[in-house]
Amino acid sequence: MRTARQSRRDARHLWRLCLVNGSLDENRARLVVEQVIESRHAGKPAVLSHFLRLLRLDRALHAAQVASAAPLDAGTRTAVEEGLARRYGRAMATTFVVDPTLIAGMRLKVGSDVYDGSVKGGLAALEARF
Repeated sequence: MRTARQSRRDARHLWRLCLVNGSLDENRARLVVEQVIESRHAGKPAVLSHFLRLLRLDRALHAAQVASAAPLDAGTRTAVEEGLARRYGRAMATTFVVDPTLIAGMRLKVGSDVYDGSVKGGLAALEARF
């Protein structure tokens, strides 16, 4: 009987096999999943579950969502992307969305990091203090 700890360890090992120069190689990840599915590994579902969790976490760390109350001009978009690259030091898939409920300002989300410089966020913080 395999333990959850062993499944996590195996998934982390497979994850490391998919990294090339510190970045995920999607072709390797596909091959790993195919190989695990075809294998007779006793804890196959648990290993795949942990491996897919690692894939989702990696995807979230390499994607940024920038929400603003109004559409951003090209210069501002470029400045935001350059700032994200400086801050996180890696390639970032950046998505820009318009959210009028922010009133003004901008809200950035990268993985579990959230930077809220919007009026809506400021008002919510002020309300929380009272």
